Amino acid sequence: MLKRFNPVFKISVAIMILLAISGAFFPDWLEQVTSTVKTFIANKLGWYYLIVVTFFVLVALTFLITPLGKIKLGKPGEKPEFSTPTWVAMLFSAGMGIGLVFWATAEPISHYAISSPTGETGTDQAIKDAMRFTYFHWGIHAWGIYGIVAMVLAYFNFRHDKPGLVSATLEPVIGKWANGNTGRMIDILSVVATVMGVATTLGFGAVQINGGLTYLFEIPSNFLTQLVIIAIVTVLFMISAWTGLGKGIKILSNTNLVLALILFLLVFTVGPTLFQLNLFTNSLGTYVQYLPEMSFRIAPLNSEVREWINSWTIFYWAWWIAWSPFVGIFIARVSKGRSIREFVFYVLIVPCLIGFLWFATFGGTAISLEHNGIDVISQLAPEESLFAIFSNYPLGMVASILAILLISTFFITSADSGTFVLGLMTTGGKGDPSKMVKLTWGLLLSITALALLYTGGLQALQNTMIIAALPFSIIMLLMTFSFVKTIYKEGRELGIGKIPNQKKEK
Repeated sequence: MLKRFNPVFKISVAIMILLAISGAFFPDWLEQVTSTVKTFIANKLGWYYLIVVTFFVLVALTFLITPLGKIKLGKPGEKPEFSTPTWVAMLFSAGMGIGLVFWATAEPISHYAISSPTGETGTDQAIKDAMRFTYFHWGIHAWGIYGIVAMVLAYFNFRHDKPGLVSATLEPVIGKWANGNTGRMIDILSVVATVMGVATTLGFGAVQINGGLTYLFEIPSNFLTQLVIIAIVTVLFMISAWTGLGKGIKILSNTNLVLALILFLLVFTVGPTLFQLNLFTNSLGTYVQYLPEMSFRIAPLNSEVREWINSWTIFYWAWWIAWSPFVGIFIARVSKGRSIREFVFYVLIVPCLIGFLWFATFGGTAISLEHNGIDVISQLAPEESLFAIFSNYPLGMVASILAILLISTFFITSADSGTFVLGLMTTGGKGDPSKMVKLTWGLLLSITALALLYTGGLQALQNTMIIAALPFSIIMLLMTFSFVKTIYKEGRELGIGKIPNQKKEK
């Protein structure tokens, strides 16, 4: 039966099964190994992560202003498959999803009251620092990583009829090697990074659902509860995956957007609205003002600050890179027919502004409660902090249940999208993967998330993320070079930006 599947599928599945077995039978050993490797990467290569991620952002933003931005991610005259609101909902659900809910209060309150990026906690200045660094981690750098991978994949797939595989985008750089064993190794590495990224996010989702149930109903917060949660959600997202991209994921993405909007409006209305708006505006200004400095902040002379950077910034950059094959392929798949300029604007700018307002509302509310002595949210587990702010306002129970429902639908969407993308990556990159392939990857995603949670909880998730991201960042550099080389060549052939009278794409 295995002969039906290509080598990328078989080898990738074997690697993930070995990892799951290691986590189940040798959890201490796996935790020690991943922790050691993570520490080495963060300490020795933190500078590399900062430079390479900023490079991706600058390349992506270039296409907002260059004449090459008018080129379509598809054939000339091709129309987008999805409406803009549905498209944005899909971008947001796949790109942030569970993480946006998990860290909505946990990150700002941590920067404010537990471990400040500037070493000053509990003050007015700490509030400002907490928000601008939260914006930094969830802003244009995150979406720049997603955007560059998605743009390259969509360009080669829809405009040049290449398979929707990472290896296929490297043909202008590595030539025939892209179609041989080297290409397969690149695709296998992309699959492993994707599984790590998605499994980590699913782990966060299970932990936060558990945290909400613990805070509200005193249900134990332990691995057994998280196992039950993942098992239930696995059944639900497999049902969704069975219905296909145009039905299941589209419906879930729109549902996510509606639920998130209701929850946002509820907290925005009953919470400290004026404080939230003022905080959003002020933090947006300081984010833009300090963006260059934060982008290259490595603290070579301060070990304490450097440790903070390793724990937060380097972790986030690794998370976004590890998630980028999954998110990139998914965003590319739903972005057919968009111009590159339109793509960059909607993928890099619009989600940032939505995310900033989200953090100012939820994080700002948490900080306001603690700063004014109303509640001490910083002493709670990160997964419980969101539910703590609800308990201080009317309709708190309604908001908590709504939040659990939102996390669950985000969980289902991420896993559903993940099974589709992994299926695509391991079956040649064309068409819709078979239901059997999606079922296999759906089960492996859930098993991997459970293995990592069993090994060492959230810390094991973070360790594995940073390790998986390093090799794929090198592949991203090759993808970027390949894309720039090819599109500038096409621009010269079309006469875009140089010879007005030559034929141009409409």
